[in-house]
Amino acid sequence: MNPGLFDASAPRPLADRLRPERLEDVVGQEHLLTGDGPLARMLRARRIASMVLWGPPGVGKTTVARLLAERTDLHFEPLSAVFSGVADLRKVFEAARQRRVGGRGTLLFIDEIHRFNRAQQDGFLPFVEDGTVTLVGATTENPSFELNAALLSRCQVLVLNRLDDAALERLLARAEAEMGRPLPLDGDARSALKAMADGDGRYLLNLCEEVFAVDAGRVLDVAALAATVQKRAPLYDKGQEGHYNLISALHKSVRGSDCDAALYWLARMLAGGEDPRYVARRLVRMAVEDIGLADPDALGQTISAWDAYERLGSPEGELALAQCVIYLATAPKSNAAYVAFKAAQRAARETGSLMPPMHILNAPTRMMKDLGYGKGYRYDPDAPEGFSGQNYFPDAMARQQFYQPVERGFEREIRKRIDYWSKLRDRPQE
Repeated sequence: MNPGLFDASAPRPLADRLRPERLEDVVGQEHLLTGDGPLARMLRARRIASMVLWGPPGVGKTTVARLLAERTDLHFEPLSAVFSGVADLRKVFEAARQRRVGGRGTLLFIDEIHRFNRAQQDGFLPFVEDGTVTLVGATTENPSFELNAALLSRCQVLVLNRLDDAALERLLARAEAEMGRPLPLDGDARSALKAMADGDGRYLLNLCEEVFAVDAGRVLDVAALAATVQKRAPLYDKGQEGHYNLISALHKSVRGSDCDAALYWLARMLAGGEDPRYVARRLVRMAVEDIGLADPDALGQTISAWDAYERLGSPEGELALAQCVIYLATAPKSNAAYVAFKAAQRAARETGSLMPPMHILNAPTRMMKDLGYGKGYRYDPDAPEGFSGQNYFPDAMARQQFYQPVERGFEREIRKRIDYWSKLRDRPQE
């Protein structure tokens, strides 16, 4: 920015006024910046490697990059992947090359680096490899999914933490010192303010500005705070990693028979805007994968819950999903059907196109009957126990036992039936 166009007296947001001027003032990232943390080691060696800073919004990614450049006397060149293209990168690389000739390096900071496409990411590689720039990318998305493997192999990935309660409290203290007065909040409202920020320091300071603007002498309780400021929308992107993290948490809580945790993750997903129909589909999957025939009613419960949601919609229909989650989490568990089907699929791939045994083939024509189709087939309902014990596997394939029911729920009864039929099958055939 042209200094002549900048008015130093112009109002600045509180978050900007409190932006750390030293790495020691960055909160919540001590695992990177102190002791044997990777950034602490780099700073002691005065050598910054190319890296990707991965973390949620408002935890200091841009600030850390800027202060790293200052501490190591690198020129700080910030770009946003949202607003920059190939032409901007070419200018930056050329300027960095000229700067390097003069003996000074360049730290190229790319905000939201995941927004660059694969070809643009590939364009960084020669300039990172030859040292023209030290690349520091910032992203809120999982680099494993969003960045080229070639680029990742040349960069360290450093994870910045969501700010915890202690880090947020330090920011509140700084805000109060900057404003010269305490926040007009009672104890519960102060805790609620930090909860509203959801680990985002920048958002917390923006909330503080709104709170400081209330009438002097008025102290807000939780209800008054909620009426004064806008609660932060939950961090949840239905197309990105947060989506998969939360459905994984829900699925594993159900599998682990923890209905309370499962309800929490269901509520988190719905609060984040997840399509309840997606949740309903996943509940069906949980019923057949993790409960199976230990409770045959589980599948029916999921279909009924899905149908109830379709009829009622949100928010009323969401209760049907919650009820279903409780049913699944508290049902007896068995993945025996899931494992059995996987084993059967593997056997099918390995045995190619073996024909069924002739005796279980239909013979709709005389020629097929003359060829032996259906010869020797025994009709099971006519057998004394309703069980003939014939072989139904291909003649060239040994009998397999894919399904191994567990001693839980209804599968205990199925186990008895299978054992009974095995004994009948092992009897000498007449």
